[in-house]
Amino acid sequence: MFETLRTEIRDGVFVITLTRPDEYNTITPALRNDLAAAIDAGEAAASAHVILLRAEGPAFCAGYGLDWSTTAAAKERTVGDSPSQMQEEGAAAGARHPVWDSVADMSMIGWFVEVYMKLWYARKPTISAVQGWCIGGGTDMVLCSDIIIAGEGASFGYPPARVWGIPTTAMWVYRLGLERAKRYLLTGDEIPAPEAAATGLVLECVPDEDLEAHAFAFARRMAQVPTNQLVMLKLLCNQTAENMGFASSRTLGVLFDGIARHTQEGLDFVDRAAQAGFRQAVRERDDPFGDYGSRAR
Repeated sequence: MFETLRTEIRDGVFVITLTRPDEYNTITPALRNDLAAAIDAGEAAASAHVILLRAEGPAFCAGYGLDWSTTAAAKERTVGDSPSQMQEEGAAAGARHPVWDSVADMSMIGWFVEVYMKLWYARKPTISAVQGWCIGGGTDMVLCSDIIIAGEGASFGYPPARVWGIPTTAMWVYRLGLERAKRYLLTGDEIPAPEAAATGLVLECVPDEDLEAHAFAFARRMAQVPTNQLVMLKLLCNQTAENMGFASSRTLGVLFDGIARHTQEGLDFVDRAAQAGFRQAVRERDDPFGDYGSRAR
């Protein structure tokens, strides 16, 4: 039924498992579409009270897939043109390189964000069990869950904050508060799972080998509560963030993400990726910070 994930219902828990371990469960249009349909199915399943999102392999989600996420960006510029060449071309460059359409861009990335937000706006509680990397776009997704449980070897972060990205779902401030959110977003630094639990980014950190069983046991415990109670309690809690301007923050995040991909630095990053490969461009971006090395968006 699905290309990138599978689903099952056990003991009142609707389990969604991402199944692209060799690709580190990176985000693609196919995953976006499958995840939307799976969450909707979990919402519709009368026998399920809780939705649990997990993943196979060494990483929960290493961000957006390299195979498609830079293709459109690269097409906006001719490979080999330097920024100075483009400036000299003036109006001619505008004819060769399509002008960025901010509304179209918001619609494109907004489609992904709407799917991530299904975890937030689902009437039923959503829990995510995270192992390995959960970075870049992976955090846009997982931070929309109501509860996050991480294996002790997991790590979170938003390295595209250094260039070429802004957190689209804007969840960082609501989970961490102003100062801690700024501390991580203004550096793009890694957050190891124990630190993520200590700062409140995630609920708790457990041994890696216990993650699946622990997360499922927690979800099953929650599933014993009547669905109508869970729906009301979740809405009560979420309304606090809504009243704090969550929707406005998210709209700004989606817009700023597009702008970040079209600043001079963002365009230079795409050019470098076209010339040397995306992994090398990411390595050059992140190596001065000494934490992520060649990890991708």
